[in-house]
Amino acid sequence: PTIFEKSISSGHAYDEQINQLIKEGKSTNEIYEALIIQDIRTVADILRPIYDSANRQDGLVSLEVSPDLAHDTEGTLSEVRRFWKMVDRPNLMIKIPGTPEGIPAVLQALTEGINVNITLIFSISTYRQVAEAFISALEARRTAGEDISHMASVASFFVSRVDTLVDKLLEDKVKATSNTSEQQHLKSLEGKAAIANARLVYQDFKKIFNTPRFAALKQAGAYVQRPLWASTSTKNPAYRDVLYAEELIGPDTVDTMPLETIENFRDHGRVRLSIEDNLEEAHQVFDALEKVGIHYDQVTKQLQDEGVQKFADSFHTLFEGIAEKRKAIETQQVKS
Repeated sequence: PTIFEKSISSGHAYDEQINQLIKEGKSTNEIYEALIIQDIRTVADILRPIYDSANRQDGLVSLEVSPDLAHDTEGTLSEVRRFWKMVDRPNLMIKIPGTPEGIPAVLQALTEGINVNITLIFSISTYRQVAEAFISALEARRTAGEDISHMASVASFFVSRVDTLVDKLLEDKVKATSNTSEQQHLKSLEGKAAIANARLVYQDFKKIFNTPRFAALKQAGAYVQRPLWASTSTKNPAYRDVLYAEELIGPDTVDTMPLETIENFRDHGRVRLSIEDNLEEAHQVFDALEKVGIHYDQVTKQLQDEGVQKFADSFHTLFEGIAEKRKAIETQQVKS
């Protein structure tokens, strides 16, 4: 929503469409939906050849439900169904946050044959629930005699935000002690939690999708639900600018990167199979964090709560931008 909001507020690409929608008496929400649905359809059509040639697992475009519904299962489901019908493209993927209320909506949407991108996953326990929802939905469809070969889903695991929060907690502890040895130990843990977290999730992914249970679904045409690494730009300037892109490369993964990170990786990124490097250290990182009073469950819950709020704030700013653009156009019409 942030990128779309900037296009609305600081550009003129949508002025003509907004002008026409105002003439039709559309509300701010109706204007938003008309603009976003048209954009999603256009991109879906552009990506359709990729989708058709990649076993319907690539070439998908995501559309998110309102983050205001993140804790409303039925409200989320209603919007998912409505968007799926409105866009009417097989390579659409609806974004649903991986909140406790969002996961039941994920299960039902997938059961109904709707592709889902589960967002705002920070913890391994949430990931396991998301993977279980995916497999359970495929089993339900198979039992009902429905096709499962076209189903596509990704579990979007947010990366850099983990380091941002954990590093801040570590820095606070460094400032709170005068013990040099303790300070050095705390600093040695900075910049390690995010990659360790993602690597441990990938180990769970391999276990879950290499079981007899999923093998039966695979035999019926199912594809795995791929982990998607989101928030992979480096926030700390002290870290390598392609740190997360380089360290999380592995089979059956997706990495969504900002344009700047893509350009940086093209320029000096190193391609290697890295997702399973230093697995023992990954476990040790969280043991060490626990010992210094940084608790994994608390960190990941805070991150998800903050993530929902940030998405909601961006969403509200987007609507304010549309409303302001609408007001400016209406004022211009009155003057003319």
